Amino acid sequence: MKRNLLLLIVLVFTLFSCGVNPVTGRKQLNFVSESEIFPQSFAAYNKVLNTEKVSKNKAQVKQVKRVGKKIQKAVEKFFVELGYPHMLDNYKWEYSVIESEQLNAWCMPGGKVAFYTGILPVCKNDEGVAVVMAHEIAHAIASHGAERMSQTQVQSAIGAVGSIVMGVYGTKSEYQELVLQAYGVGSQVGMLAYSREHESEADEMGIIFMSLAGYNPKVAPQFWKRMQAKSNGGQTPEFLSTHPHPKTRIDDLNKMMPYAIDAYKTGNAKKYLKYRKK
Repeated sequence: MKRNLLLLIVLVFTLFSCGVNPVTGRKQLNFVSESEIFPQSFAAYNKVLNTEKVSKNKAQVKQVKRVGKKIQKAVEKFFVELGYPHMLDNYKWEYSVIESEQLNAWCMPGGKVAFYTGILPVCKNDEGVAVVMAHEIAHAIASHGAERMSQTQVQSAIGAVGSIVMGVYGTKSEYQELVLQAYGVGSQVGMLAYSREHESEADEMGIIFMSLAGYNPKVAPQFWKRMQAKSNGGQTPEFLSTHPHPKTRIDDLNKMMPYAIDAYKTGNAKKYLKYRKK
């Protein structure tokens, strides 16, 4: 009886909770709505800013906000042209810099972005920041964290069939912690939160987003080479430990380069979208 109930719950979750990434066309298991996750995301973001040391370095803060806003505008324009003019209506974009040596950056649901000062020297300049910024924004827009939360719900159902009810996570504080975990906040490196499939998808979307914002996509492979160089001391940096192999990631980015260059030169993603529709 319990086993049948378990199968029924998982089947219902699967049948009625499938979404599609409008950019790549990949099907997703996601039953966490914006109305559920955004308020908790915003509260969790404020919690981080209240507990971490927020940078007062004006140059760094201006740089992150400058790059973030350019990519934000490009992404908003992109979704209008894609036929989803209201997709980002509920986003409340915000950009912060946190004092930490961690190689870390993340974007939570609804456009809440944080860069850690440790990653900025690796970025080097605005274009390097754009690589990371676009990648992290892609994670949020693609609902990768929400997918992880949905997977957590299914896993919880498997572990305790009788006590799981759709959408119940306990207190708001516990929900916020789940949001933080799902988007990699609090781990040594935010991007570690995602699967290799999510990472590859964020790389693909990110290089298009940064190109549309006017940043040369050729710097993306260069950034990841610098990240790879962090392993020269014999220890693979945590930033890279669960990601696609750097060579694979760079090769994949180079395969996307013709579409990214076209988006960079033309200011639109028509060539990329045509490729994605094949």
